[in-house]
Amino acid sequence: MHLSTGHGDYEQEPPQGGVNADVMVDMPPEAWTQGQNNQPPCLRCCTYQNRSYTEGSVVKMEGVLLQCSRDEKSYGTNNLIWQTVK
Repeated sequence: MHLSTGHGDYEQEPPQGGVNADVMVDMPPEAWTQGQNNQPPCLRCCTYQNRSYTEGSVVKMEGVLLQCSRDEKSYGTNNLIWQTVK
């Protein structure tokens, strides 16, 4: 039986039961981090393209400036929204 460990190859007798398998799976690096959030959750923030922005931040989207600011009509722990900068 030929095993590939990624650290050099070696020969070994087949395991008990006669199963002989040689499996190699190529995985992109993002497969190991997909679904993980490496940053702590933002308790008061606006989100744009999977990134968190704090109050006062400005982004440009399709030629329009947006600012992360408080929603005067909303109450709660995260009352920030994107508003158009005039």
